[in-house]
Amino acid sequence: MTRRLAQVAQKVGVSEATVSRVLNGKPGVSEATRQSVLSALDVLGYERPTQLRGERARLVGLVLPELQNPIFPAFAEVIGGALAQQGLTPVLCTQTKGGVSEADYVELLLQQQVSGVVFAGGLYAQAEAPHAHYRRLAERNIPVVLINAAIERLGFPCVSCDDAVAVEQAWRHLTSLGHRRIGLILGPDDHQPSQRKLATARALAAAAGGELPEEHVVRAMFSLEGGQAAAGRLLERGVTGIVCASDPLALGAVRAARRRGLAVPGEVSVVGYDDSAFMNCTAPPLTTVRQPIEAMGRAAVDLLCAQIQGGAVPLEELLFEPELVVRGSTGQPRPEAGRRGDSGAC
Repeated sequence: MTRRLAQVAQKVGVSEATVSRVLNGKPGVSEATRQSVLSALDVLGYERPTQLRGERARLVGLVLPELQNPIFPAFAEVIGGALAQQGLTPVLCTQTKGGVSEADYVELLLQQQVSGVVFAGGLYAQAEAPHAHYRRLAERNIPVVLINAAIERLGFPCVSCDDAVAVEQAWRHLTSLGHRRIGLILGPDDHQPSQRKLATARALAAAAGGELPEEHVVRAMFSLEGGQAAAGRLLERGVTGIVCASDPLALGAVRAARRRGLAVPGEVSVVGYDDSAFMNCTAPPLTTVRQPIEAMGRAAVDLLCAQIQGGAVPLEELLFEPELVVRGSTGQPRPEAGRRGDSGAC
């Protein structure tokens, strides 16, 4: 019991005495705090006291595309904790290849009469993807918040990391080190964050009096394997610096360079995006652009709760500033860097 009290108190941010009062049905606790404690019990997997089991916590769907990329569990932790503090219980919905789709999860959540839904990294970011399930949520007046850039016509509030600033930070870092042949590994053509990153890179190249060659831009699936395949093509074209749209893509790029006998960062520099878990533990530690996960996740929950409570929220996108984290995967290029990549040596 003592361990349970301590864990719930820490999760909610109240004293163990407050948790005890809630569990024993004693007065002196606000309704919001009481709901937060009950939600924390659900999240932590504890059974509610018998006299409280008839009360069902309000549910919020948290829809993620995967859990292999550490950025999504990080968002889930922040959002789940913030929801619990508001007396809401997160329902984690994770897509798998060949499994339940995003649209299927929306139907399941509607059946559960959820109070709202938070999406991170979903189909809303791709212009050519199916979007009918988002319209169903809008028609049912279900509060929704999207995390990171979405297509314009959906009409939901959105919390995003500034993709333009992220690429500018990575690009200027590489050029300051002396890199002139810089490549990009991005997501699909219709992927909004990738479109923003590409537009910024082109503008930076033009401002420097040149242009970004089309062969220096490669599209990939957001995975380590996708990054490895894409980086292989860039290395064959002689790039010495690679800016990636995610950390797994960047780790794939590092692997591709090594399998071609190229040193990272001596001959090829790689910059990731997200600063997800353990990127400081890779070999070499990954230089990356950090998303402010804590601030973004809490802002998303604030927007959702405002909608649940019947308040109006701005539909304008909230942009958060990223931060370049310089580690060991970037450095000055050697005079002959990239040459072996041209010959396809491995």
